[in-house]
Amino acid sequence: MIDDGRASFRGFMGDAEFVRKTLIVLGLIVFVLLLWKLADVLLLAFGAILVALILHALAELLTRYVRVPERWSLTVATLIIFVLAVGLIALFGTQMRSQFSTVVERLPSVIDNFTKNLGFGTVSDDINEMLDKLPSGGLASRIAGIGGAIVSGLADFFLVVIAGIYIAASPRLYKQGLVKLFPMHHHERVESSLDASGQALKLWLVSQLIAMSCVAVLSTLAFWFIGLPSPYALGLIAGLADFIPFLGPILGALPAVLFAFSISGETALWTIVAMIIIQQLEGNVIFPLVARSMVSVPPALALFAILVASILFGALGLVFGFPLAVVTYVLVKKLYVRETLGEDTSVPGEKEAEEAAQEKAKP
Repeated sequence: MIDDGRASFRGFMGDAEFVRKTLIVLGLIVFVLLLWKLADVLLLAFGAILVALILHALAELLTRYVRVPERWSLTVATLIIFVLAVGLIALFGTQMRSQFSTVVERLPSVIDNFTKNLGFGTVSDDINEMLDKLPSGGLASRIAGIGGAIVSGLADFFLVVIAGIYIAASPRLYKQGLVKLFPMHHHERVESSLDASGQALKLWLVSQLIAMSCVAVLSTLAFWFIGLPSPYALGLIAGLADFIPFLGPILGALPAVLFAFSISGETALWTIVAMIIIQQLEGNVIFPLVARSMVSVPPALALFAILVASILFGALGLVFGFPLAVVTYVLVKKLYVRETLGEDTSVPGEKEAEEAAQEKAKP
């Protein structure tokens, strides 16, 4: 009788353990599905972290070289960026808007001229026919959809900027909140990994912004000298697209090359040569000078990371694919290669994070 009771108890405990494991698996599946549904929101949150890193990098420069008090450095950094943005809009806003309008209006005819020269005929009419066949409710609804996408993009941009300012104002609050999601005996590992990732990302981000600015200025000057229409707009497009490694320079140069083909083959040739020279300067001179201590992700790995992120998350994945690869690369080297496998490997950003911690610890 006693043995039967023990067997029943063991059976009950076995069933309870099975139910517990099943619930854990179901919970993990629900959690993964929730993350997938919230992928766009999480990418926007990652964008806010990038904004916070930019603000903190500028604030550190102000504290170190201009002797701005640390408690005011973030406010001054935010005001500097805001004043620069307003000043650029005031100086070039009207001209940039008209040039962008010219680019948008002329781009279909420019593409048609380019495809005619290749012997394919016009493609803009074919694209319009394809759009007409779509069950979109006509031209008005398509225009409304484009307008809605623009408004949504602007809303996301301002959300990222405002959230980035909040994160930059209290970075430790958000970092400690994330650390506390893990078991207590892992807190030190998680915190040091986050610090290393943040420093590596900051090094890459600051270097990338400097390189983008150089590409935008050099491209604008080259397009103006060659005689392309709307050189400011085309130069800004080239600079912004340079944020995406590998693919960005090609995407940024494409509008300028198409416009150059609409003028003459010689103009197109000079434009292609100018873009090649600028990209060589950016890749071999400018970027190495400003990114000597930056994390170096293997090129093939970085390229596939960008492609995978763009397939999974669309345009946001294309934009944030490389910085996500930087963070993943640091975490894998630190948490897996070094601490799990026991391999002796350097972790990008770790030395800078330790130096920053020692600097803050000084009285």
